[in-house]
Amino acid sequence: MGKKKKAGRVSAGLILYRHGAEGLEVLIAHMGGPLWAKKERGWSIPKGEIDPGEEPLETARREFREEVGMDPPAGVPIHLGEITQKSGKRVLAWALEGDLNPGDQVSVTCEIEWPPRSGERIEIPEVDRVEWVAPSTAKNLVIEGQMPFFDRLEKLVASG
Repeated sequence: MGKKKKAGRVSAGLILYRHGAEGLEVLIAHMGGPLWAKKERGWSIPKGEIDPGEEPLETARREFREEVGMDPPAGVPIHLGEITQKSGKRVLAWALEGDLNPGDQVSVTCEIEWPPRSGERIEIPEVDRVEWVAPSTAKNLVIEGQMPFFDRLEKLVASG
């Protein structure tokens, strides 16, 4: 039996990018907790669900602050459109040029039941680390549905 898709779930996120020594780099976030610890595709853009009445770009900025632990840089965000993940969740994303030290990342925490259906609760970081990687590397690590964001960003940056 497959996972039941939850209709109507919409998230928003920011992809921070910079021009490094090897070319374009993007900041990706590794999801925290035991569920994602050993999954090959345990990475994502910093993102989260849009609260009722909240503007999607403000959600993206809030989630960046919560998951990365610092304010996103000032600047004009580039809208990268929307994707739908396999779970059915829709994600809106923006790219923003800037830089930060991944070692300074501190995420908010949440409580989960672990192991599942055990009744035991543990506290985990929403994101346990962030890293700068080339977009080609990001596409091999993030949840498959998010890969188009990196293609779009590469095209937009290449075209100026």
